[in-house]
Amino acid sequence: MEFEHFIRHFDEPMLALSNAPHRGGLTEANGFFFMMVPKNYSGDYRRDCASFERAYGLKNFVGFMTAADIGKVLSVSRRGNVTAYVTAGITNPAIAGDEPPPWEPGTINIALVIEEGLKVGAMANAIMTATEAKTYTLLSLGYNATGTTSDGIGVFAFDGKTEWAGTATELGICIGKAVREALEESLRKWERTRSVK
Repeated sequence: MEFEHFIRHFDEPMLALSNAPHRGGLTEANGFFFMMVPKNYSGDYRRDCASFERAYGLKNFVGFMTAADIGKVLSVSRRGNVTAYVTAGITNPAIAGDEPPPWEPGTINIALVIEEGLKVGAMANAIMTATEAKTYTLLSLGYNATGTTSDGIGVFAFDGKTEWAGTATELGICIGKAVREALEESLRKWERTRSVK
């Protein structure tokens, strides 16, 4: 099934921590969306994301943007109480600490839905674990990169008492496996879309 955008509604509001262009930071969310934009997009992202939310009748959603063909690259992997939603495009691979390459549209978006109660510190820990998994996946697939210059990540969880989500925890292991599986699948899908052009 092909579609231009992806919208994920939550059954009840969740705590969100993200760098998303729409309602990023620490907030409460009723869901999230991946919004597809043209490859040469240079619009007002604040206005356009707000317009998208209104057009689809959404309220208090966290919004990510990508020029990748969402219907062709979206991949989802569930491990334990963790579900990773990933869209990948890597035309602008970059290495943290190096001078960035000339800009081209390309983004890896990762949204983690964790059906557990986490403290905010554990949500930050989850972002760290997911980023490590992303970097490992890129390197293992032969990309000389730690990400792209415009990656997005969001963690959605219930407010609770879990304090840690690092690689030594069961939650962290689930995060790592879910991200690795979904990202690898999304990158392979993205590579196929490029090979048929």
